[in-house]
Amino acid sequence: MADTHAKHHDYHLVDPSPWPLAASVSVFIAAVGGIAWMRTNIDGEGVFGVTGPWLFGVGMALLIATAWLWWLDVIREANRGDHTPVVQLHLRYGMILFIASEVMFFVAWFWAYFDSSLFPAGVHELVNNAGQLVGLTTRNEVYGGVWPPIPAGEAGSPGYFGHTFDPWGLPLVNTLILLTSGCTVTWAHHALLKNDRRGLILGLLLTVILGAIFTVLQAVEYSHAGFSYAGHTYGSTFFMATGFHGAHVIIGTIFLAVCLIRAMRGAFSPKQHFGFEAAAWYWHFVDVVWLFLFACIYVWGAGAVTAAAGH
Repeated sequence: MADTHAKHHDYHLVDPSPWPLAASVSVFIAAVGGIAWMRTNIDGEGVFGVTGPWLFGVGMALLIATAWLWWLDVIREANRGDHTPVVQLHLRYGMILFIASEVMFFVAWFWAYFDSSLFPAGVHELVNNAGQLVGLTTRNEVYGGVWPPIPAGEAGSPGYFGHTFDPWGLPLVNTLILLTSGCTVTWAHHALLKNDRRGLILGLLLTVILGAIFTVLQAVEYSHAGFSYAGHTYGSTFFMATGFHGAHVIIGTIFLAVCLIRAMRGAFSPKQHFGFEAAAWYWHFVDVVWLFLFACIYVWGAGAVTAAAGH
């Protein structure tokens, strides 16, 4: 009878947790606030007036707090031995599926970019702020029948397009930075497998620094953009693709910074370090996406406008 409730399997049944419900409520609040905020910018007066940004901020703050507390519970589970080899395997499956979903997320931005760049003379629908079709025009009228589009508009105005970026300037520097960071995080991983704590901490520290430098240089690059986001397909596809990648770099940098803090406090062992491994996988995913962005948007998509503009 004493052995009735003993565990005779390698799986872990999690304790009842409030965090899934808390995360759902947080996301709902952030979504309502975000929608109200966007409607305010479009109509001049939102569903909740000026409370949209506040609701969005509260929702995101609650979501961050929920994620922090939830992950603390996961760390406690690992420390008390609940993450058996089978559980660790399934955690890896979960991370793989998450990265696969992120791949499809970026496929959407690449699809939008290539749809416009490969067919610059196609038909383009004109819609109003309510999403209603108000007319048709050809992309030939909008882009000049070429990609990148012909220069148009005044600097700073919606629809402005002057020139593309020189891919061999800051974009190339950022590419080298991310490739180097991929090497340093791999170095940290191999150091951990050899139980080299100093190599683990140094490799993680260098990776976090390189990630921060990339973000700063990306902001500098954006400040010199020769096109606007609003009212122009080139600007919107460029900033959505590279901007969301930049957001992933920031998230990955924070992910690795947390791993660095944990490593400095003695966490992770050669046989149990899924948290760090997940961060390393995520960082490699960010590296690969940037290589595609650099090759497709910065190099292939630079076109003759860059050379003609002297940038």
